[in-house]
Amino acid sequence: MYHITPETAADHWEVEALYDTCFAPGREALSSYRLRDGVPPVAGLNHVARDAGGILAGAIRYWPICIGAHAALLLGPVAVHPTRQGEGLGALLIEGSLAQAAPLGWSRVMLVGDAPYYNRFGFTLLTDVVMPPPTNPERVLGRALVDGAWEGIAGDVTAWPH
Repeated sequence: MYHITPETAADHWEVEALYDTCFAPGREALSSYRLRDGVPPVAGLNHVARDAGGILAGAIRYWPICIGAHAALLLGPVAVHPTRQGEGLGALLIEGSLAQAAPLGWSRVMLVGDAPYYNRFGFTLLTDVVMPPPTNPERVLGRALVDGAWEGIAGDVTAWPH
């Protein structure tokens, strides 16, 4: 059983250590990190999952981005500690946070990830959305949080104005 709560400032370094454990060295060199530079994550959508002993087992974050003149959420990173993978915690974090996004006024979310994993959460390939290089276009996925949210959305992904 996990207790999922909003991420707080006190969780920051522990979450960063989890991301370091789960992702390859140099993760912060990815183009998605350039979109996050100097931009605070979206309040109310970033969560941590802790076990009964208070040990961090997973985390998820969201960032605001622009696609052309349109706002969108960038999901990620999402991580589950390697000793906790396969328990459904990633799905719990993703589904729970996505359910909270539309009531906060967000209509679309995108990510860079593996389609076979994220398809089950309703993410599909965004052929008209261009992430900064070096991003594999086959990994640029999106999900509408309200009907029709991706219709007519195309162009370059850029950082949220700050």
